[in-house]
Amino acid sequence: MIPIIQNIALREITEQDVDVLYNLMITIYPAAYSFLWPDNGAWYINEQYSKTNVLKELKQEKANYYFVVVDNEIIGNFRIVWNKPLKNLQIVNQVKLHRLYLHEKVQGKGVGKAIMNWLEKEALRKDYKAIWLDAMDAKLQAFEFYKKLGYKYHAHVFLPFELMKKEVRKMSQLYKLL
Repeated sequence: MIPIIQNIALREITEQDVDVLYNLMITIYPAAYSFLWPDNGAWYINEQYSKTNVLKELKQEKANYYFVVVDNEIIGNFRIVWNKPLKNLQIVNQVKLHRLYLHEKVQGKGVGKAIMNWLEKEALRKDYKAIWLDAMDAKLQAFEFYKKLGYKYHAHVFLPFELMKKEVRKMSQLYKLL
């Protein structure tokens, strides 16, 4: 366990945790993102959190995948890809925040902010100069969260997921210099 602040910690996800992660996302993802999908996000969860995909992500070099633990309860997941540059951002040593999903019961309670503060300190400790991420434009709450933390707009992309509603596929790429 990696302590973040008093009751918040990160626990590394292992190959034995694939089912726990999948079941967690069945709870977390639809509550936040079902409006993006005609099937309430079932395809996305089955695709991104399949055993095959999670095991592939766990084997990726220079990446860390964690459960977010609050008061000894797993309430989210957090994935970082170190040394992953954002296209057309001319800064060396970048880290990508690939995923940060939290259960709605802890949203607005400082958990996300504590994790992002930890990531910034860890990135600085490892001599990284910038953190970047993709944020769904259609999910204003998440988009505004990152802006409040000092992240700035860089560019946008459109997700290629055929099953996703076309009008909500836009993602903004945000970054923060450290």
